[in-house]
Amino acid sequence: MTAIDSALKQRVVILGSTGSIGVSTLDVIAMHPDRFEVFALSAATRVELMLQQCVRFNPVYAVMASEAHGRELERKCRDLNMTTRVLWGTQAITMVASHELVDAVMAAIVGAAGLASCLGAARSGKRLLLANKEALVVGGDYFMQAVAQGGAKLLPIDSEHSAIFQSLPADSASWSSQIDKIILTASGGPFRQRDPQTLRDVTPQQACAHPNWVMGRKISVDSASMMNKALEVIEAHFLFGVRPDQIEVVIHPQSVIHSMVQYKDNSVVAQLGTADMKVPIAYGLSWPHRMASGAAALDFRTMGAMTFESLDSNGHAQRFPGLKLAWDVLHGPSGATAVLNAANEVAVAAFLDGLVRFDQIHAVNLETLAAVDPASPASLEDLLALDALSRAAAQRVVRRFSV
Repeated sequence: MTAIDSALKQRVVILGSTGSIGVSTLDVIAMHPDRFEVFALSAATRVELMLQQCVRFNPVYAVMASEAHGRELERKCRDLNMTTRVLWGTQAITMVASHELVDAVMAAIVGAAGLASCLGAARSGKRLLLANKEALVVGGDYFMQAVAQGGAKLLPIDSEHSAIFQSLPADSASWSSQIDKIILTASGGPFRQRDPQTLRDVTPQQACAHPNWVMGRKISVDSASMMNKALEVIEAHFLFGVRPDQIEVVIHPQSVIHSMVQYKDNSVVAQLGTADMKVPIAYGLSWPHRMASGAAALDFRTMGAMTFESLDSNGHAQRFPGLKLAWDVLHGPSGATAVLNAANEVAVAAFLDGLVRFDQIHAVNLETLAAVDPASPASLEDLLALDALSRAAAQRVVRRFSV
């Protein structure tokens, strides 16, 4: 069965089905019941929502992250006489992601927890729809080697990287000879115009109130600090094989242009659309074709002006100091990107828990990078060990700040 044969259904696994990306993926799939069927779902803790999804889509497998949540879901499914088999744990998530009957995997588990299942899908040659930044930020060259060795098709789902992918030639072998630079757009988040001196007073509620996108709490905080863009710079380097100095970030508050590619003849190709993740999700599922996504269309007759701001202007360097770390770690030793990711996850969690201030997220990241000397990872075990080491270092910094 080929992934693009509309006469046969693609069997899809959605890792992180109860998050915003997972829910949107199920919405898109529900629009095309003749093309897709849900083979497996996975979630962390949201048992009730997972149960509703199982009732609606009747997957072969439903996997929870922990045994306690798995047994709770298992009991509820049994009470409803459902045929879905309930499993739990990292190994079970990796098993469904690499299952021989699966065609496509939506990888939307947040954080380094999704790394093992992404590697499993890559090594099994799946169509891998990557919404998990950490697979690339933590895995780096090691992850890309798994993609190549497994013969997987890697399709980025982040709106920015999907936009770049859609703006590139179909022949990936020609990218390096044609591209001058990649331009990632950023909305600037909720604090684009805020006085940098007042960022110490930001509350979690304020940081999670994104002006354009509806997202989870962690990614919303990353957007507010623009650490999400730092991670996207790292992703773009690995995804598209460009040098760090070929990646530029520009603030575009309206989030209409999702990113651009500038070619060596100085022409620029961009992808535009409404701020709705269903567009890159639908493209990833249907590539190399296109299908209805359920997103609203742009109406250029009523649309306002599109504006752009340099990161070197309007105090943005003081507002978003973490963005520069992307280029720092890409020029650093192999594994430095994994250290930054782990530190940022710990720092954001500490901020959401009220242990550090918003402006201290950057300080936690800086001090962790200085404290950890990463060895070049050569296995999943190496990556997980480096992740654990970095988290422990970041926790020590958090404890010192929170005293």
